[in-house]
Amino acid sequence: MHAAEENRQELDPASVLNAKRTLLQLLGRAGFSADDAQGLIALVEAGALAGACQEAGALGASVPGDKGEPYESGWLDGARAVTDALAGIAERALRQSVDPDGPAAGPDIRPPVGRMEVERAKVAVTPLYLAFTAASDLDPEVTEEVLAAVLATMTPWQRAGYAGRLAAFAAANRARLERLYVAYGPGSATAIHSRYSLLHSATSIAVLERLATAAAALQEEWDAAELPPAWLDGPMTAWDAAA
Repeated sequence: MHAAEENRQELDPASVLNAKRTLLQLLGRAGFSADDAQGLIALVEAGALAGACQEAGALGASVPGDKGEPYESGWLDGARAVTDALAGIAERALRQSVDPDGPAAGPDIRPPVGRMEVERAKVAVTPLYLAFTAASDLDPEVTEEVLAAVLATMTPWQRAGYAGRLAAFAAANRARLERLYVAYGPGSATAIHSRYSLLHSATSIAVLERLATAAAALQEEWDAAELPPAWLDGPMTAWDAAA
């Protein structure tokens, strides 16, 4: 056995299972269902596998030493086989976490929004919002209702990757969002105008992203949730004005 392998630190299966059970129990005490908790853990596992696949691919592309073409060819073929296998495992793990019952209902189905999906969205929007403006005392505190309407416009697969979509939206529209929050957000002259009150909430980042990419679907879910029309009209007006 290679010396590096002798000193390698690895978790045994029983310890990994114990960590998962501990997390399930802690989330259960916080009020989350076993299905929600298991889905979150599976999503993290899928991400870890995808990261390992990328790292293995980068390492495998670099052939050590100069040992001739046959060695190089064999090395690259072996590395490709490993990364392909890892990619397949990661994809299956992701599919199990996002769509455990299979695609029988159709690829475009939009099932009811789960509590864990709302919690993941809450964690995603807050730092993005605070990158453009400060926390506001006028936040209408309708986080769950607004995010549920936003997430209802998406499929489970889109919800799983929504944090990345939001980050990309904020990066691509940074200058426009800066102008918007200066003109209509906390500290602006319109700070107490109820039409723009949603811009005092971190959820406004999510609303603006949907207005830019799926406005009709958002309007439909907004109406279904019986949220105030002015809360959607204000961000829409501000988004257009900041263009």
